[in-house]
Amino acid sequence: MNTLDIRTVDVVQYLQPLREGGSMPAIVKADDDFLYVLKFRGSGQGKKSLISEFIGGELARAIGLKVPELVFMNLEDSFRQTEPDEEIQDLLKFSVGLNLGLHFLSGAITFDPLISTADAMTASKVVVLDSLISNIDRTAKNANLLYWHNELWVIDNGASFYFHHNWETWESHLTRTFPFIKDHVLLQQATALSEAAAEIQKFITLEKITEIVTKIPEDWLTSESDILNADEKRAAYIKFITTKLSMIDVLVKEAEDAR
Repeated sequence: MNTLDIRTVDVVQYLQPLREGGSMPAIVKADDDFLYVLKFRGSGQGKKSLISEFIGGELARAIGLKVPELVFMNLEDSFRQTEPDEEIQDLLKFSVGLNLGLHFLSGAITFDPLISTADAMTASKVVVLDSLISNIDRTAKNANLLYWHNELWVIDNGASFYFHHNWETWESHLTRTFPFIKDHVLLQQATALSEAAAEIQKFITLEKITEIVTKIPEDWLTSESDILNADEKRAAYIKFITTKLSMIDVLVKEAEDAR
């Protein structure tokens, strides 16, 4: 099994905000000379969306989906001082420290459900994975998929695991199905759901889940307002994913019925 090696880079240049994203990510340059889409810890959903983005992205990669490289990105306070836009100034101020970056896919085009297609297995893997991680944000309105070099790339998993916005009730989500799958942008093309589920079970093992969750920066898991500490949250993410995997047949049937 490939060990998960997440690089940490420093932001050296803030280039431009991506205003189409609700959390206003930005294109930045890092000290490795690559460009990244930077997801800010100081955005509306904060560190929780970074955790969702990270776990969702690495699970997608583990099952063979195309995902841009994810890196941890250090942001210093100096960028705020040269930024004229007050809204961006605030975002930079509250995002000093460790953020998440996705390798920028230059020239990629947004997936358009009216003209874009995905092969049945790829579409099915995305649908089943999004059911497992309760990703409510892969709809025709906002596909969060890109085409790059004639391949489908999965981005933006930040709306997954929405149970973590209220830790007091998180266990009530464990046995729920995912009716939102009826709105999934790839549902009609996902004609190999059972085969995709079998593939996912092969690659998303307890070891792989634990490896991914262990890599979440401690700092992202600490919050004075939450009732769980960092270790308890890690255990919760692992339990959530393994519980969903144990009911994958139910989730597949729900998606098939929705089709």
